[in-house]
Amino acid sequence: MSRDDLVTTNERIVGSVTEEVVRTSPDAILIVVSNPLDAMCHVAKHVSGWPKERVFGMAGILDTSRFSTFIAWETGASVKDVQAMVLGGHGDQMVPVVSATTVGGVPLRKLVSEERIQAMVERTAKGGGEIVNLLGTSAWYAPGAAAAQMVDAVVLDEKRVLPCTAYLEGEYGIDGLYMGVPAVLGSAGIERIVELDLDEAEQAALRASADAVREVVGVLTTT
Repeated sequence: MSRDDLVTTNERIVGSVTEEVVRTSPDAILIVVSNPLDAMCHVAKHVSGWPKERVFGMAGILDTSRFSTFIAWETGASVKDVQAMVLGGHGDQMVPVVSATTVGGVPLRKLVSEERIQAMVERTAKGGGEIVNLLGTSAWYAPGAAAAQMVDAVVLDEKRVLPCTAYLEGEYGIDGLYMGVPAVLGSAGIERIVELDLDEAEQAALRASADAVREVVGVLTTT
């Protein structure tokens, strides 16, 4: 099923789990993984009543790792030398920031044709569905590894810049919405949102992604 189809069922589940977290661990930090991710972050924030810094989601690390892997395969480079970032909603409308993507410090567009880049962008957006088609179930290892990175950054106060689903209040021109953006993660949770310089096409894609997320959030009954 699509992520949108999960809204009603997962809203009840995430809401009930959040209530228990608040009751038993009132000083915790919530990292949401459930789909549709952006909407479920809204549910967790609303039900908990906690500040935005302590309620955020895991999506961008997973999406960015997929994009980076495809780039490494395409260029024949080590994935360790790929610097990439994926913004926006966690779904088909995610926005890989090609303008800021490099391989060993070299801009991706100097190494790969635009046609091949767009193919990788599309495969990244549909990566979750590709996994389901291959395995018959959703991915679990990569999401777990991504969530573990976020937990380490918080528990160890690492101040790492990682793509997270964060509540925006004007950043990137978006207000009152959870969206994937790079953020500094430390012991307080999300300590700062980093704003990248996007080209016009990326800005338009991010606005379209925000519109898609708002549509899903509009289905919720708890926000």
